[in-house]
Amino acid sequence: MSGYTMEPATPMEIGPRVLPPSDRWSPALAVPAPVCRFENFLGAERAAALLEYATAREEDFTAGTVLDPLTGQVSRKGRDSLVLPVTSEVFSAHLADCLPLVQEVLGHRAALAQSLTVLTAHGEGGHFGIHTDASRVRDVSQALSAVYYLHRTPRGFGGGQLRLYDTVVADGRARPGESYRTVEPEHDTIVFFPSGAFHEVVPSTCPSGLFADHRFTLTTWISGEESTAVPDAHGPDVWRWLADAAEGTRPLHEAAEDHDGARPVTLPPPGPDTRLRR
Repeated sequence: MSGYTMEPATPMEIGPRVLPPSDRWSPALAVPAPVCRFENFLGAERAAALLEYATAREEDFTAGTVLDPLTGQVSRKGRDSLVLPVTSEVFSAHLADCLPLVQEVLGHRAALAQSLTVLTAHGEGGHFGIHTDASRVRDVSQALSAVYYLHRTPRGFGGGQLRLYDTVVADGRARPGESYRTVEPEHDTIVFFPSGAFHEVVPSTCPSGLFADHRFTLTTWISGEESTAVPDAHGPDVWRWLADAAEGTRPLHEAAEDHDGARPVTLPPPGPDTRLRR
């Protein structure tokens, strides 16, 4: 026995006088960026070979840069990482095979034709402040960003998580929110999200200081050759809201080349025997 007398609850009406007065009602909508994540993306053998390649090219990495949206100047402000522009037929083929499923999950309707890829390394204190990928693609409302993770086992670094920020829509305007979701940098996993989403890489630690213990990624920006999106009549235009919020980060003058030296690569068509069947 609980010692309490059980009595039926009586519905109560909350009258307007109980609530505080308000001249207008203006809620803010917080829109999470759609995310798609795959485990065992390349497989153990290919992932090990790629990690071996990354650690062997230590001398070829250079400091990662950012592009100021107003001045167009290249700097390292808000970023501490190493980069190496790369291309890979095998990686491009894996991307092409999974993109139809990725687009279905993310509600993405644009035709995707090419990609830019850099190999990155984050060591002690490595980070990348809040940003969008508007400087990497021609049309941020249509493009996808992808981050593929590599590291030694056991992991030689700490931190380095990816934060994907919500977009707040209020009073007809979109802006980055304070809430976010976190993606752990797990070996041989890849995460896809809209290039217009605000995101950051939180600072990492690397106690040994060894390059082989760094947090490695293949970071890729996937876009089309022109605007070919088909509006989604069955849901909110999340992609447009994300693009609106990212507009202030778009460079006023389109750069002739990627500021980290990445070169566009044409994506192959999906293979007939894709590994990602439902």
